[in-house]
Amino acid sequence: MKKDIKIIFHIDLNAFFASCAMIKDPYLKDKVFVVGGSSTSRRGVISTASYPARKLGIHSAMNINDALRIYPKLIIVPTEFNLYQKYSNLFFSYLKQFSNIILAGSIDEAYVDMTEASKNKHPLELAKQIQDGLMETHGLPCSIGIASTLFLAKMASDMLKPMGITVLRKKDIVHKLFSLPIQDMYGIGKKTYPKLMALGIKTIGDFTKDEYKKDILDVMSESSYQSYLDHILGRSSDVIDPKKYAIPKSISNETTLNYNMDQDEAIFKVIEELLEQTHERLVSEELVAKTVGIRIKDTHFEMINRSFTFNEHTDEYALFYEAIDTLFEENYNHEPVRLVGVFLSQVVQKKDLKKDYNLFTYQEMTKREENIYKVISDINKKYPKSITKGTKKTS
Repeated sequence: MKKDIKIIFHIDLNAFFASCAMIKDPYLKDKVFVVGGSSTSRRGVISTASYPARKLGIHSAMNINDALRIYPKLIIVPTEFNLYQKYSNLFFSYLKQFSNIILAGSIDEAYVDMTEASKNKHPLELAKQIQDGLMETHGLPCSIGIASTLFLAKMASDMLKPMGITVLRKKDIVHKLFSLPIQDMYGIGKKTYPKLMALGIKTIGDFTKDEYKKDILDVMSESSYQSYLDHILGRSSDVIDPKKYAIPKSISNETTLNYNMDQDEAIFKVIEELLEQTHERLVSEELVAKTVGIRIKDTHFEMINRSFTFNEHTDEYALFYEAIDTLFEENYNHEPVRLVGVFLSQVVQKKDLKKDYNLFTYQEMTKREENIYKVISDINKKYPKSITKGTKKTS
């Protein structure tokens, strides 16, 4: 029996942070402005550039000073993450009118299974209805890609911006997809595409040629290579499972000890190992957390949970370590322990928070250690008994 072809929409809000800024302040419409950085200190990087700014060569991740050199009259708009979250919620709520099979790609993009809805209305009509509706109802411009797989829909939505609608059928792949630069292929990392280009692989079409396979396998594994080929040729997933990529609210590990333990150093060693396991999962799933905590159950089965919440999300192991060290020092009462655990909560995807880091911290990588010491200082202020970095008290 022939498999029914799915109709997948990828809906991408155009210059989302800039769009939100214009909704709040209509004066910015058609102006050369960016979101992010600082208008007073000229520090930091740009999160989003308006389309007039992009035409001048100003783009996201650009240093504010460089942007001001290009256009000295550049308007720098402060970030308002609460505003972005508000309009993101409105965006996803609006889409539920058309389908209940929705997967959030990020705060400003969604994959939507429109197969059922397309039985009663042509997909292009539906796309135009969604695009016009989002603009008229919420002032949010978007581009929409329509295809039979998630990957092709994502690639299609990037082909025409702003306010574009692009259909990418399997029979269009060679004509529309193969000529695109290899760096435009979704999923190819910034470290990988230069290596491919050095091999002479300039376009997505080049990647599919048998003559390059041997060289490509020097850059990536066989499974990765095959996965990319399947994506390009329309053989990858067409299933939108909203729960499949659900972000856990917390990540934790705990263990029941083999025997009742009352030695501080030995107990903390177990907690430290649990933190390492928990942190490894956080990093491997490209997540960040805002809260770290410990659990301790004594021989009377009484459980205590203690946590520390940072000002910002992070995946820095050193910060988590110093926090649990302090929490253990302040809360362990030297009684025998039966179970210990570690948890990280207020978890979000790191790719979404990259913008957040740029928006609110603007710290160069060389200043990471300064940030670590600042957070340690904050922990010490919250807890009266100070700690010394790199050491631990024992009873």
